[in-house]
Parts: sequence; C-alpha cells; structure tokens
Amino acid sequence: MTLLGKLEGEVEVKVSAETFHDIFSCRPHHISNMSPAKVQNVDLHEGDWGKPGTVICWSYVHDQLFVTVPYEKRTDACLHLGDLSSPASKFDYVEGVSKIAKEVIEAIDDVKLSTTFKVIEGDITTEYKNFILIVQATPKGDGSCVVNWTLEYEKLNENIPDPHTLLEFCIQCSKDIEDHHLTQLPVAQA
Repeated sequence: MTLLGKLEGEVEVKVSAETFHDIFSCRPHHISNMSPAKVQNVDLHEGDWGKPGTVICWSYVHDQLFVTVPYEKRTDACLHLGDLSSPASKFDYVEGVSKIAKEVIEAIDDVKLSTTFKVIEGDITTEYKNFILIVQATPKGDGSCVVNWTLEYEKLNENIPDPHTLLEFCIQCSKDIEDHHLTQLPVAQA
C-alpha cells in the first residue's frame, strides 16, 4: 500500500471564477463569514494577505454531523442553525471536531486562477507527513465557475485513511461561499 495519495473533486458554483479565486488567494479571512458553521476563523501569522509565502491559521470544524432534533431537547452546547422561535419547531445543530491548520500559501496563479496551500502545523499533521491543497476556479461564461479541489498528501502510515471527508469539507465550503455570494447580490426591482 502506498502512502502517497491524491484526491480531486469539483463543484459548480454561481460565483465568477475571478471572485472565487480572490477569496482564497487574497481574502481567506472572509471565509469565516461565508461558511461560519465550518470555518470559525482564519488568522494571518506571517506576511501579507494575497502574497505567496504568507502563513495563515485556519480554525475549523471537521467531520460534521448535522442533526435535526425537537426544540425541547436542545442543549446550549450545540451550535444552533434554523428557526428557534417556536417551542414546537425543530432545529438543526452541528456536531464536529474543532481543528486547526497552519498553512503557507505556496503559490498564487492569477492566470490559472489557482491557489496552493501547504499545511505546516496542526491537526492534519498528526496523520499526514505532507499535505497540499490546490483550489482552482475555471470560468463557465455565465458568471459561474467550476471549482476544482486537489489534495496531495503523504500518510504517516498505511492505517491512515484517505482524506475523503476533508475533500467533502472543501466542496461544502465552496457551496457555502456560493450561498453567501448569492445573498449579497442586489435584488432587481419590478
């Protein structure tokens, strides 16, 4: 069994490729506003936003499970989503594991609209010797784009699973960014 691996996934979003690229290359600290259930914070540790060599630290919730439960069974320890105004209503909460990833921005390609991150510290390094994330936005021509995520990694041992849940996390964050973007668009008046 090989310890080296590569996973790829893509999702189409109704965000221009340039805007999506700008979010990850220059403004990753805004992602916590766009995907708050998944990304709590992105801090600048070294360098400048939008520059290769910059070191950033992500605080995020991974391996999430979304559960709908009756209002009367809610607990204050849960992260609440949805309508809590009525005792008869149900609501969703998120269970997951809080994690940290310190990354260096290795490359920003404003022509190919891609950004490459290398994990240098944090929870991912407990299972992977090397871990690189590449996000690329390809224009679709109608104001939307296809976002391609590539995870390249080297496991510490053969018992470590491939990071399928982390790839799904990235894809879901992309969808959250789309949802946020769509709510920010002006509404046409009749």
